[in-house]
Amino acid sequence: MNGKEMITGILGHETVPRPGWIPFAGIHAGKLKGYNATEVYSNSDKLFESLMEVNKVYNPDGQVLLFDLQLEAEILGCQIAWTVNNPPCVTGSPLEETDEIPTRMLTKEDGRLPMVIDVARRMKKAVGDKIALYGLLCGPFTLATHLRGTKFFRQLKKDPDYVEKLLVYTTEIALSMCQLYIDEGVDVIVPVDPVVSQISVDHFDRYLAKPYKRIFDHIRTQKAFSSFFVCGNATHIIELMCRSGPDSISIDENVDISGAKQITDRYNVVIGGNIPLTTIMLFGTQMDNMKATIDLIDRLGDCTKNVIIAPGCDMPYATPIENTIAASHAVLQTAKAREMVANYEMSDLDVDVELPDYASLKKPLVEAFLLDPLACAACTYMLAVAMEAQAHFGDKVEVVEYRYNNLKDISRTKKMAVKQLPSLYINGQLKYSSLIPNLDDLIKEIEEVI
Repeated sequence: MNGKEMITGILGHETVPRPGWIPFAGIHAGKLKGYNATEVYSNSDKLFESLMEVNKVYNPDGQVLLFDLQLEAEILGCQIAWTVNNPPCVTGSPLEETDEIPTRMLTKEDGRLPMVIDVARRMKKAVGDKIALYGLLCGPFTLATHLRGTKFFRQLKKDPDYVEKLLVYTTEIALSMCQLYIDEGVDVIVPVDPVVSQISVDHFDRYLAKPYKRIFDHIRTQKAFSSFFVCGNATHIIELMCRSGPDSISIDENVDISGAKQITDRYNVVIGGNIPLTTIMLFGTQMDNMKATIDLIDRLGDCTKNVIIAPGCDMPYATPIENTIAASHAVLQTAKAREMVANYEMSDLDVDVELPDYASLKKPLVEAFLLDPLACAACTYMLAVAMEAQAHFGDKVEVVEYRYNNLKDISRTKKMAVKQLPSLYINGQLKYSSLIPNLDDLIKEIEEVI
C-alpha cells in the first residue's frame, strides 16, 4: 500500500498493516529548505518546494498543505502580525467595537487563497497519487473569536443570540473553505478549532453541535474524508466531537489518547495526533522521539484500524529534522525501532527554577502558563484576557507569562504541576485550566484576592 491507500483505508475504517503517519509540517516545512515562516506562507514556489522536501525527507502517508488558522481571518479584516518562526497571528479584531454580523463571503481570488489553490494543484499533480493531501481551515468557533476578540467569551453567557448569529456566518465561511479544497481534489478536509477545547460541554452542545454536523455531512456528500482537529485539553468534548460525524479526530498531548480511543472506538472514528511538540519533538533527542512514538503506539494497542500517528499540532519551526525522521521510522518500521529503544531512558530536560514566594506577595500575581501565544490560538486569547484584567486594575496586579517552548518555562510548568495548557494561576492557585475565562469572571477572582 502506498501512503494514500493507507490513509484512505484507515479513514474508511479498514484493517491496515500499521498506523498512518502524518507529520504536521506547516511552517516547519520551510526550515527544510531554509525559508522562514513568512516566506513559506506568502510565496507559492517556496511553499511548494518546502512541501516536496517534507515528502522526500519524512516519507508521509498524508501531508498538510499549510497550517495557518489566520488565512480566513486576514481576508475578513483581522489585523495580522507576521514573524519568522511562527504562523501569522491575529492582533486585531474587526468586530471588537461593533455587534455587526458580517456578510462578506470568500472568493478564490481573496487574500492568499490563490497561493493555496496553486500549491494544492501542484502537489496533487506531483504526489497526489501517492499520498493523501490534507486541507486545513479555521474552524467556526476560533474564526468567530478572531473576528470578535475576547468579548466573544463574555457573550457566551450574556448574549447567546449574537453568538449563534456570528457562528452561522463563520460556519458559512468554513463550508466555503471546505468546498474550495474539495474542488481542488484535496483528500481530507480538516476544520481546526483550537479554542473549542476552552469551552464547556453545554456550550459545545448549544453552539457547535449542529454547525459541525452540517460541515461533516457536507464533506461526506462531496465524497471527501474529514478530520476534526482540536488542540488543547479536549478530553471533556471527545464524545461530542465524535457525535458531530467526522471520519477522524486529531488531538494533542493534553489528552490521554488511550482513554480517548475508547470513546472513538465506540463511534468507529479514527483517532490521531499526540506526539508532544516541545518536550519531545523540539527539545528531545532523536532517540527520545523514536521512544516516545513507540510508547504512543503501544499505549494505543491495536493500531491496525482507526489510528494515525502525528504530532499533537503544527510542529515548531525549529524542530530538528532528525527528530521527525526518528518518529517517521518508528511508525514505518515499528519492529526495528522497538528493538533500538528497548532499554532506552528518556532525556531529562529539567533546569533549576525558583518559584515565587506566594505567601509574601505584595499584590496579586496572575501567571499564564501557555504553549506559545503566537502559535496557539487558545493561548493567545487566554493571555489577552489576563492582560485586559491587568489593564483594568493597573499596577495593583502583576501578570506574567510562561511559554512551553523554552526549557526554563517547561521546568517551571512541571514544578508547578500544571496539568493542562493553557492555564491561569492567581497567587500560585489554579483558577482556569484549559478554559479561557471571560473578563468579568477573572476580575472577580482577582478582586477576591485583593
